[in-house]
Amino acid sequence: MIPVQGYTGQTVAVLGLGRTGRAAAAALQAGGATAVVWDDSAPAREAADAAGLDLRDLTKAGAFDGVAALIVSPGIPHLYPTPHPLIAGAWDAQVPVDNDIGLFFRSFATHDWDSFDTTPRVIAVTGSNGKSTTAALIHHILVENGRPAQLAGNIGRGVLDIEPAHDGEVVVLELSSYQTDLARSLTPDVAVFTNLSPDHLDRHAGLGGYFAAKRRLFAEGGPDRAVIGVDEAEGRYIANQLIEGAGDDRIIRISSGQKLTGDGWSVCARKGFLSEHRKGRQVASIDLRAVAGLPGAHNHQNACAAYAACRSLGLGPKGIEQALHSYPGLPHRSQVVAERDGVTFVNDSKATNVDSAAKALQAFPKIRWICGGLQKEGGMDALLPHLGHVVKAYVIGREAEDFARQLTGADAVVCGTMDVAVATATEDAQKGEVVLLAPAAASFDQYDSFEKRGDDFMAQVRGL
Repeated sequence: MIPVQGYTGQTVAVLGLGRTGRAAAAALQAGGATAVVWDDSAPAREAADAAGLDLRDLTKAGAFDGVAALIVSPGIPHLYPTPHPLIAGAWDAQVPVDNDIGLFFRSFATHDWDSFDTTPRVIAVTGSNGKSTTAALIHHILVENGRPAQLAGNIGRGVLDIEPAHDGEVVVLELSSYQTDLARSLTPDVAVFTNLSPDHLDRHAGLGGYFAAKRRLFAEGGPDRAVIGVDEAEGRYIANQLIEGAGDDRIIRISSGQKLTGDGWSVCARKGFLSEHRKGRQVASIDLRAVAGLPGAHNHQNACAAYAACRSLGLGPKGIEQALHSYPGLPHRSQVVAERDGVTFVNDSKATNVDSAAKALQAFPKIRWICGGLQKEGGMDALLPHLGHVVKAYVIGREAEDFARQLTGADAVVCGTMDVAVATATEDAQKGEVVLLAPAAASFDQYDSFEKRGDDFMAQVRGL
């Protein structure tokens, strides 16, 4: 646990009692603060009371009297589409609002570090797609190269749940837009931006607000090094905002599909090969085609980001290459589930938006595509140019018929449920084809989470 600094002897309120909220309350208490907690859900309040947490009804008049700060869980809207009433109440009471990410960055460094030979580092990864894989891959590379490391944030453990840093340790954080948007302190040593595509637009009042939340990690975080995906205009904008001129190696540009030129530091992947360039010269190259845990161009972009982040810490290309080959991949992200009669079954349930699904569809040549679910804003139009590898689509979800109608030019059949989709796709599939779950939609019409959806897919496949 990371004891929270700066609130000793003060009362701090915590709103939201999921994993993040409970960890924040414990870390505040460990740092000498008095944590009072609240949740809109009665069962969550009852569980907190049973666990010995100090409940305070923040809806009552005067509830924020004597409160030094309000710590908010990431799932609670703090501005758009409308501020949560208790957050608005904290504003009116002039109580600072923060989240666990802000608490982490103000508390991670301690006086114990004065005795360390190597100062601990924090690598923070954000973006629309690939940030979980990139963060996990960075962590894997570090561990495989003998560097002590912890993985936390939007993946794995909560940031305040991790252990205090050891000498030379690296903490790798995956940060969502919900987390970067509100944190009052953002000071990573290395910040990574993978890419940007429309997502969570209601929460950020549009694409501009969504991008602004991501950009805070760089504009306000002031990282020593920044790894920036420049395949979209937003990434090129961030890189340009940070750079002091040509050859500024504090910025490492990355790309999947285009050759990057210039005197600066860059890492790109083209036709399955990763190459690193510095000062106009190629200094390293890796064949990614045989890396089983990272199939497809989108994963090659993740490899570029992880490679660049680790190179910025001084790791050598050979050690990174060896670690890439031992990377097992993450569940529900281009995860090979099984092979049967020459047909491969791949679970990419995390492809919850059009852009991530498009990248999954480009990773395999002949696809029996299981898709559908709760559609996000914008419809399917942006996906239509990427259906060339789809032999047939098998649509699930409550909106399956409408979803199928939008797949103009594709052969699509409405299956409704996962068991029907898997059985039908398997019956149709030919040797050399891939049965791919890449829904291009949220899961909440039929499942509690994308993980539950992916688990159902895997269960159906294994039951064949």
